[in-house]
Amino acid sequence: MKINRRLVLLVTAPLTVAVAFSVLALAPATNQALQADRLTSMVEAADGASELANRLQHERAAATALISEQGDAETFRLRTSATDRSIAGFRSRTKGLSSVPGSAQGALDRIERFVEEMPGLRAQVRSGSSTVSALAFGYRIVIADLNSYRDGIAQADGVDADIADRIRAAAALSEAAEHTAQQQVTVMRAQAAGGFTTASQRTFDASRMGYTESTGAMFDLGPGEWRTWLERTLSGAKALEARRLEDEIGRAGTGKDITVTPKEWQKAANDRQELLRSVEKRVDAAVLAQVSDARTTLIWTAGAEVALVVLTLVGVVVVAIRLGRVMIRRLRDLRNAAHEVAHSGLPAVMNELSQPGALRGATPEEVARRTGDPVTTTGEDEIGEVGEAFNAVHHEAVRLAAQQAHVHEQLAETLVGVARRGARLTAVMVSELDTVQRDEADPVRMKTLFALDHLAIRMERNTNNLLVLGGYGNARVRSADVGCSTVIVAAAQQIERFDRVSLGAIESGIGVTARAVHDVAHILAELLDNATRYSPPDKQVGVAVWRLWDRAVVQIVDEGVGMTAERRAVHNAALLEPQAGIGDVRSMGLHVVARLAARHGIVVELRDSSGPGTIAEVTLPAKVLALDMEEARTPPPGALGNDVGYEAPRPITPPGPGGHRQQPAGANARPGRDSAPIGTGVGLVGAGAPVGGGDRETPPGHAGPRDGGPGGGAPGRGHGTTPAPNPVHDEPVSRVAGVSSSGLPVRQRRAPQQWPAAGKREGAEKRPGTGAPRPTPRRRDSRQVSDVLAAYAQGINRSTNHRGRSAPDDNTERTEK
Repeated sequence: MKINRRLVLLVTAPLTVAVAFSVLALAPATNQALQADRLTSMVEAADGASELANRLQHERAAATALISEQGDAETFRLRTSATDRSIAGFRSRTKGLSSVPGSAQGALDRIERFVEEMPGLRAQVRSGSSTVSALAFGYRIVIADLNSYRDGIAQADGVDADIADRIRAAAALSEAAEHTAQQQVTVMRAQAAGGFTTASQRTFDASRMGYTESTGAMFDLGPGEWRTWLERTLSGAKALEARRLEDEIGRAGTGKDITVTPKEWQKAANDRQELLRSVEKRVDAAVLAQVSDARTTLIWTAGAEVALVVLTLVGVVVVAIRLGRVMIRRLRDLRNAAHEVAHSGLPAVMNELSQPGALRGATPEEVARRTGDPVTTTGEDEIGEVGEAFNAVHHEAVRLAAQQAHVHEQLAETLVGVARRGARLTAVMVSELDTVQRDEADPVRMKTLFALDHLAIRMERNTNNLLVLGGYGNARVRSADVGCSTVIVAAAQQIERFDRVSLGAIESGIGVTARAVHDVAHILAELLDNATRYSPPDKQVGVAVWRLWDRAVVQIVDEGVGMTAERRAVHNAALLEPQAGIGDVRSMGLHVVARLAARHGIVVELRDSSGPGTIAEVTLPAKVLALDMEEARTPPPGALGNDVGYEAPRPITPPGPGGHRQQPAGANARPGRDSAPIGTGVGLVGAGAPVGGGDRETPPGHAGPRDGGPGGGAPGRGHGTTPAPNPVHDEPVSRVAGVSSSGLPVRQRRAPQQWPAAGKREGAEKRPGTGAPRPTPRRRDSRQVSDVLAAYAQGINRSTNHRGRSAPDDNTERTEK
């Protein structure tokens, strides 16, 4: 979790506690404000209930007049329309009510059911099928429910006592108005019936008493000004006229005609109802104003408390953010500096120090000071101390890396020195071998000399490996480009099991530039050696070359058991980016291939074969290729031990009479250094199957290329430009071109299958005594030639299998399992 989130959590915990207690403290005020708002809505609905009750009272009077034939249908229609509008307004006000007291909610439910039944009741009135008593009872029930709702909202939660009394006083005034309306209907029924009956008389008297009780309750519960409003309103002429007619009707008695006409009574009663309605409106408005004022006060109080709490919390958060932002910014600067050092700065310094000569004579302490301090976030607090500590760690890491680079440079110099001494000693040994082999004719000694010659070539490759690991090359520069097939042959001559290399399809016209010939041959030699070592001994290692756009691809395919995908990925990564250090001696070949490939932009990749084994794919870029060149001869596909540029000599036959093997006459071209156009390895390709090898280059002060000896006349060896003889023993004598300095016949090559002649290396010094006249070569017979070649084959076997065991090399890494 990041530090900013931790700080947020650290501040959030106390803020949460503060908010929780603030909510608990604000809950009462907020609850009172919500209750006041709900009460206001209920009082507004009560105002609508009062309006609806008044409309229902007028509709009831019109319905009674229509049934008793004291009114007309048009008046009833107008009354019903006014009632419908009041019903719609009442429903809109009660639609969003919540937390309505139980009695008030029951009244609302009954009112809703009556509204749904009103169309049927009105239909009965229009048809005259309803009685006046049934009609009056129906309207009386719904009006009572409306008044009950007004009285029930006084029981709502959180209602102040004074407000509750005023709500009840307003409901009592509505009940007084209902008593006068019932009195109006009772008188209309008595007028239609010809006088009061005992029941109607009691109803009339009860309505007068109910009015008196209701107004008394209003006077007791409501403020005094409400009584003043009512008394002043009912002291006018209309109210006095209604009271006079009421007294006159009350004195009529039971069974007597009422002297007041229906028209006079309806007008007086309606006028009194309007007067009561005006007072009722003022009372409802007063209640609504008081409730609204209380709601406003409570809302402002709750809002002020909430604002105070919120401002306090915001202030705390602002202070925390300001303090935390400074801390987070400094921590982020420290983190960014650490990331820069870890992912960019320090790796760049390490990479620079890993290059040869990176110190330039400076001490490790000077290199560490030169890199500077990566972290500038310092100070007297803990964050600053961490920055200073990080600078100290960076300084020590750079110093240790510089010290290690210094040790590596010393080790590399020691390694290169040892390799150069080994190269010089190998060159001296080869020079001495050349001198001894030149005039040697004893088969036993020749066998030993050939074995030493082959081992010398492999020792030279190991020495070159050490030079490459030390950051140097093999100091060989060719003057001309060389065909790719010739480079492959030269590479095969540098490995122990060269006879198992088989050339596949090699596209013609592909060559390697002069400056990259020896490095490419070195790469292929390491890969071929690895392929032959870790594949079955009875299987061939195939090599194929083809052109791909501006590149060339060389594939080396073996039939070993292969390797796992994980290990192959590790090796491919090492081949893609060579190590800067000396590397592991056990994987020397892998590091050498990686370094040589990186030097020329060559891509080496190990891939899985469709069958058993592994494919080593070498992609040669355009800068190391000499395309469309004409090679003197491209070896045909097949085993390299039989097809390498010369016609294969006949197999060495078992010893004949006299203990000598029969060999074709004139087969004198000594394979290896004498006949190879390039490379450093001997051309040893199968027992008794000679092959062209690489030029043996010797350092100044040592013997140069041989001019004589067995095979001394082979191409690529100084003066050896005489064609080799045809291996067929019954070939005419005209194919013999001459005799070497050792007395062996030199045969001519066939023109279509000649290797490109490779002359002596430029700048090679002549051996002492090369200017002295040589003795006239003596010609050897076929038996001597057979003995020499038999010794050659035995020497090869001895070099590759000393006392029945294969001599192990430590310069290649096993890449297969």
